[in-house]
Amino acid sequence: MIVHLVDGTYELFRHFFGGRRFRDTDKPFGAVVGVLGTVVQMIEDGATHIGVATDHLIESFRNELWPGYKTGEGIEPALWDQFHPLEDALVAMGVVTWAMVELEADDALASAAHLAAADQRVDKVCIWTPDKDLSQSVVGDRVVQVDRRSNAIRNAAGVRSKFGVDPERIPDYLALVGDAADGYPGIRGLGPKTAARLIEQHGALEDFPPDVLKGNRANALLFKRLATLRTDADLFTDVDTLRWRGPTPAFAKLAKKMDAARLLDRVQRRASRE
Repeated sequence: MIVHLVDGTYELFRHFFGGRRFRDTDKPFGAVVGVLGTVVQMIEDGATHIGVATDHLIESFRNELWPGYKTGEGIEPALWDQFHPLEDALVAMGVVTWAMVELEADDALASAAHLAAADQRVDKVCIWTPDKDLSQSVVGDRVVQVDRRSNAIRNAAGVRSKFGVDPERIPDYLALVGDAADGYPGIRGLGPKTAARLIEQHGALEDFPPDVLKGNRANALLFKRLATLRTDADLFTDVDTLRWRGPTPAFAKLAKKMDAARLLDRVQRRASRE
């Protein structure tokens, strides 16, 4: 079987801002319907086991480690108002959903990939997100990252080709170059090529000679901690719990509220075949 793990927060942003190219006003549930449509399309294309991770709260334990770490500040109200409805709609549609509070959606994806890859019944795990962080979860050809923006599927060789380091060294790489989306700056003066070269030469940050990072060592190790995704979230014990078996009875009413009759028809038709 192939397990598909979807970054629900990214998909919500993608559909919210992508939809604005085609309309002048925001529909109350426009982005939610877009995300649900994406998941249904995956099911129509043959996906059987799916899990979606969302950021129920934007803040996490990382905000306590670094004051500049990302928050929900600046998110448009029309988008923010669709965060929790997305989770409710996914659950009603029968999709396993992890709404993260103390951890982030990325931690859930990393944890789910770790759990699924450990199951011998699983042939491949696909993580659907372009986030650089998740590149650290890639394992050979078994766990891959699917980037919708570039239509690229990155295995371990693809990660190395893109960043110049192996997947397990992505936290070290991000610690040095920083991640503007997550709100930490990296080490001043170290660009991607220099960072990759130093990691290739010395390995993990902890193994860098003292004179390489000098007074920046403490911050570099802190940023690495921010960049390192958790893989210990207790999400499931049996990968078969991710199998989609059709919507719950509540989905029809919810689809009507969202003015998504076509989506409801697609879901019901697909469920009748399962």
